[in-house]
Amino acid sequence: MTNKTLVLSVFENEAAADTAVSGLKESGVAKHDAIGVLVLNDKGEVKADKVGKRSVGKGAGIGAVLALATPVGLGAAVAGGALGAFHHKGLGLDKNDRARIGKELEGGRAAVGVLAPVAESKVVSTRLTELGGSTEAHELPDKELAEVDAAATT
Repeated sequence: MTNKTLVLSVFENEAAADTAVSGLKESGVAKHDAIGVLVLNDKGEVKADKVGKRSVGKGAGIGAVLALATPVGLGAAVAGGALGAFHHKGLGLDKNDRARIGKELEGGRAAVGVLAPVAESKVVSTRLTELGGSTEAHELPDKELAEVDAAATT
């Protein structure tokens, strides 16, 4: 069973992604959802200071979810341990999706990720698209989210 959806929206740059996060919060559409920005540094690794920084709500941390949705270097976001083992699972996203998402982040682009209840995912997707993003949604298996949450807190 799935209760959460990862809504992922790619923007032209980090500033546009940050503006979209502000717009999403101001609209009240995702006020209880975990929200994060995924940006790659010049080495192709996740900028850990941007991932999870805006996380709100309960459950698996948005930083871990975003990092696991990509095949790129994960740096500090999922450094070693139990959480690193989940990288190959990809939270139900297939290898091609993860590769495509990683490719879309190259060249300075950034993604806004929202871990939203399934019932709210369409509204969140629509709002992120209105804010200028190229948006997609992926339902996430509850069992894997619970495992990631447990690994992230150990």
